[in-house]
Amino acid sequence: MNRKTMALTAAAGLLTPALTACGSTSGAGAGSGTIVVGTTDRFEAADYAPAPLDPAYAYDAGTWNILRQTLQTLMHTPRGGGQPVPEAAHDCRFTDTGNESYRCVLRPGLTFADGSPLTAQDVKFSIERVRAIKDENGPSSLLSTIDTVETKGADTVVFHLKTADATFPYKLSTPAAGIVSAKKYDAKKLREGFTVDGSGPYTMKAEVKGNRLVRAVFSKNPHYKGDLKLQNDKAELRAFDDSDAMGKALERGTIHMVSRTLSPAQITELSNKPPKGIKLVPMPGLEIRYLGFNTDAPGVKDKAVRQALAAAVDRNALITKVYGKSAQPLYSLVPTTVTGHVNSFFNKYGEANTAKAADLLKAAGIKTPVKLTLNYTNDHYGDGTAAEFEALKTQLNSTQLFDITVQGADWAAFRPAQKKGDYAAYGLGWFPDYADADNFLAPFLEQDNFLGTPYANPTVRTKLIPESRRAVDRGLAGPAIAEMQDIVAEDVPVLPLWQGKQYVAARDGITGVEWSVNAISDLQLWELGRGVSG
Repeated sequence: MNRKTMALTAAAGLLTPALTACGSTSGAGAGSGTIVVGTTDRFEAADYAPAPLDPAYAYDAGTWNILRQTLQTLMHTPRGGGQPVPEAAHDCRFTDTGNESYRCVLRPGLTFADGSPLTAQDVKFSIERVRAIKDENGPSSLLSTIDTVETKGADTVVFHLKTADATFPYKLSTPAAGIVSAKKYDAKKLREGFTVDGSGPYTMKAEVKGNRLVRAVFSKNPHYKGDLKLQNDKAELRAFDDSDAMGKALERGTIHMVSRTLSPAQITELSNKPPKGIKLVPMPGLEIRYLGFNTDAPGVKDKAVRQALAAAVDRNALITKVYGKSAQPLYSLVPTTVTGHVNSFFNKYGEANTAKAADLLKAAGIKTPVKLTLNYTNDHYGDGTAAEFEALKTQLNSTQLFDITVQGADWAAFRPAQKKGDYAAYGLGWFPDYADADNFLAPFLEQDNFLGTPYANPTVRTKLIPESRRAVDRGLAGPAIAEMQDIVAEDVPVLPLWQGKQYVAARDGITGVEWSVNAISDLQLWELGRGVSG
């Protein structure tokens, strides 16, 4: 999800005056009625990102967290996770045995926040708009299995799918399927800037400094009709330059909760010695980090090089040195807690097996040390990224099999270069669109994949992905899911490194914190309320 990312500003200190003003004069403090949540996500409108909050463009965790408060979807992930349940709809289901026709009936009396009616035609317009615009950075791939969208009256919409897709209800729970009005959004053009109009639980007012959103104030939508139960009338999302500034604001009481993203050092400190009145709440997390490869690039075109990297890397040492409690080793694209996970990379390569790496390179006739640059983004994934890549360089060079250099770049330059194939090897992160193994495999392996990689495995694309999507009982998709993970471990188009753990810090007196962020990192402001300080 360009998905899914934790965005951290590149220009440290740029927003300090604005944030000071927000915290002292116009901003809500701990004593006000508004619940204020801090984030290090970066919300920027620029030439490379002109429409950050348009559902046809937005495809990162930060902007999706704004859209989830303001746009309704037909389905949503229930509290505690699990299969999606109706939200704007009151009933959704497959109507055939082949899982190729999916019908939703809307709740009665739905309106947009301005009071205008929301009908099945609006749903059809919204879905077809995302597919028609098909922005290269956007989420249209999530809707790729749709053939046609049909409306029946004002309250029923039927999705006719090209192929069986048991994951389709999950896709309808994402902001890619957010419902907008043709009166407010152009059918063929992105809506630039920071305005959002929908029918979700909140309306949103943005405070913008230059080309950046620094504060989003969410007010309860009086016209909202859906499945969510709001525990507050107003909430605010406030952007900070870095996790240190955000942590200080939490200690001062100018914000009530930190959603994204605490640094590893802060997590350790809050675990061992939390300030009075602040609690650290651990939560399940499905973020993954990995190295991706341009499999046509000379340095890594030979599969043996990628396999040798997979054998040589020491995930445990990397995590111990850089991330501590905030990560755990990952030996597959599919996280350990997701149904269908297999430790395919560990099964094939073990952990930090230099001898195996040497054997792989020798058998392929590859001269060592292999020279390779690992590229990373220095302003997009938090405070530990540079240290992570320095640690990887040290690890791999110590084997004497590689001559690694590392190179950081701002996201604005990094992502276009990566998609164009300028990098042989690069680091990226992924926050899932939904908590199913399909969403950790298909976006990397199917045609027109997220990475823009030339890697193609016909067995995966034409047999295993379609086969896995036929199973409504996701446990029955296990054999196909496992085979795909084993193929990834054999071909190594990507090299999984670690799986993240989520932590939220909040001040006493704020309730619902444990429900405010789910396993796929969705921020759910409606869960937050006020109680008695403990």
